[in-house]
Amino acid sequence: MQTTKFREARLPWYTIYPAVSEFSGAVGAEAYEEWLRNLPANDPVSLYLHVPFCRSACWYCGFPTTITRRDAPILNYLAALRDEIRLVSERVPKTLPVSDIHFGGGTPSLIGPAEFLALMEFLRCRFAISKTATVAIEIDPRTLTPEMAEGLGAAGVNRASLGVQSFDPIVQKAINRIQSEAQTSAAVEMLRRHEINRINFDLIYGLPRQTVESCVETARAAVAMRPDRLAVFGYSHIPSQIKNQRLIEEEFLPDSPVRAEQHAAVAVTLSAAGYQEIGLDHFALPDDELALAQKTGRLRRNSLGYSADTCRTLIGFGASAIGRIGQGYVQNEVTRDSYIQHIADGRLATSKGHRLTDDDRARAAIIERLMCDFEADLPAICAAYGSDPIRLLDSAERLAILAKDGIVVFENGFVRVRREHRFLTRAVAAAFDAFLDREGLCIPRR
Repeated sequence: MQTTKFREARLPWYTIYPAVSEFSGAVGAEAYEEWLRNLPANDPVSLYLHVPFCRSACWYCGFPTTITRRDAPILNYLAALRDEIRLVSERVPKTLPVSDIHFGGGTPSLIGPAEFLALMEFLRCRFAISKTATVAIEIDPRTLTPEMAEGLGAAGVNRASLGVQSFDPIVQKAINRIQSEAQTSAAVEMLRRHEINRINFDLIYGLPRQTVESCVETARAAVAMRPDRLAVFGYSHIPSQIKNQRLIEEEFLPDSPVRAEQHAAVAVTLSAAGYQEIGLDHFALPDDELALAQKTGRLRRNSLGYSADTCRTLIGFGASAIGRIGQGYVQNEVTRDSYIQHIADGRLATSKGHRLTDDDRARAAIIERLMCDFEADLPAICAAYGSDPIRLLDSAERLAILAKDGIVVFENGFVRVRREHRFLTRAVAAAFDAFLDREGLCIPRR
C-alpha cells in the first residue's frame, strides 16, 4: 500500500479551493469593487479582520507577522483598518447584515481596550451586526491583561481562541514560546469572568523534542480547563519558505510514524474526556456549534478551518486578508506597508484573487464535503453545478490508486473515505484538485 507516500505528501489543507497559490493579479481591486457592488443586500455576511502583530516570534509559525514592543505601529495599522472598512462599506449596496466576526493574527488582543471598543463601535456604524452574532478573537494568553479581558467583554466578544501548542517546557524552549499552564488558566478565568464563555484551544503535535507522552500530558492539562473545542494541528516544517522555522532544530523533529502516534494519542485522550472528533483536526464538546453543525450536516470549511458559519460571503480586512464573494476569492496586499499605502491612497488593497468557474465550484463542493463528512455525493454535487460526474471522475486519476489500496470506496454515487484511513482524507481531496501537479503529490501549498 502507498499510505506512507500519501501520509508524507505535502498537500493543500483545503481550507479553500483553489488554494491561494492559484490566485493571480488578473483579479484585483477593480473586480473586487464590482463584486462588492453586486452583493445581495439582505444576505448575512461574515467579517474577518487581520491584525499582524506579535510581541515575540514563535519559531514554528508560518503566518506573516510583525514583531513589535511598541504600540505605535499597531495604532497606525488600526487607522488604515478603519479606512478600509469605510472604503468597503461605501461600495456595498446598503448596510449589510453581519452574523460572524473574527479577529485573527498575529495577536489581535494586543489592541488596547479603548481602541478595540472604538473599532467594534465603528464596525457597528458601518454594518448591521446581529445581536446574536458570533464575535471571536485569537488570543495569546501570555499578553492578555485584565483590562483587555474586560474590554473584550464590553465590546461583545463571545468566543476566544487561545494559542497553547504545548505545555511541555522542553518543547516550549525549542519553539521559542514559553507559556505556563498557570498563564493559560488565568487567561481562561479572566475571559469567563467577563462572560466570554466559548473558549477554543490550539494544540500542535510534531514539534521538536515532542513525545507521545508530552502530547498526552498537554491534552490532559488542556481538558482540565474545559475549553469548548480544541484544534489539534500537525506542525508543517517548511524552512525554505518560512524563515523563522530555520531556527528549529530539525534533528529533533519526530518522524512520520511518531507524528501519527502523537495525533492518535491526543485524539484518544480528548475523546475519553467527552470531546467529539470534528473533521480531521478539531474536537468539540457535544453542545458546541461545531458538534451540532456536524450532526446536522452543516459543517463548513473556510479559510479559518472548520466552521459552523454558513454565510456565502466573507469580507476580509487587513494585510494579507482573504475574502470570499460569490464570484470568487480576493486577497489583500500581504506586506503591511504596501497595504497601508493602498488604503492611504483611497484604493482597495486587493492584490490578487481567483474568479471561480463552474468546474471550480463543483470540485470545491466535493472537497469540502470530503473534508467535513469524509464522503461526497458526486452525482448530486455535479448536478448542482452542471458538471458531468463521469468526466470529473475520469480526471481524478489518483482515485483508482486510493480505491485499490482500500482507502476509498464507491457506493451509490458516493465516494467515502474508510474510517481507518480518514487521516488520508487530504490525499483523497487532492484527487479532485485540478491545479495539483499531476506528476507528484509532494507540493507544499495551503
